[in-house]
Amino acid sequence: QVQLDESGGGLVQAGGSLRLSCTASGRTVLSIYTMGWFRQAPGKREFVAAKTRGGDTLYSDPAKGRFTISRDNAKNTVYLQMNSLKAEDTAVYYCVAKAGSATMLPRAYDSWGQGTQVTVSS
Repeated sequence: QVQLDESGGGLVQAGGSLRLSCTASGRTVLSIYTMGWFRQAPGKREFVAAKTRGGDTLYSDPAKGRFTISRDNAKNTVYLQMNSLKAEDTAVYYCVAKAGSATMLPRAYDSWGQGTQVTVSS
């Protein structure tokens, strides 16, 4: 019912920055309260950050201090500004959405985007 379209991934050198964007659309888009990001590296899926429509924000420990999540509710769009990137940030980044409050549990998110690759070269 909700489609999530990500953009902004790519190849960057360690220490560089990238900005990911994700726009939600679909018949039930107004039911979304929380939007966020997970990432998937080989054998490991990890929560990154999430932000509610009301402004509450949740970050994983690796993201704190380097990544900033923001949101434009009018555009149904969430952004992830990633600074000081490290090789270990290399992963496919997935946009997620859910009704209700933010959580780090992947099973709580019922809408997932297709993913965008972020590669950080050392």
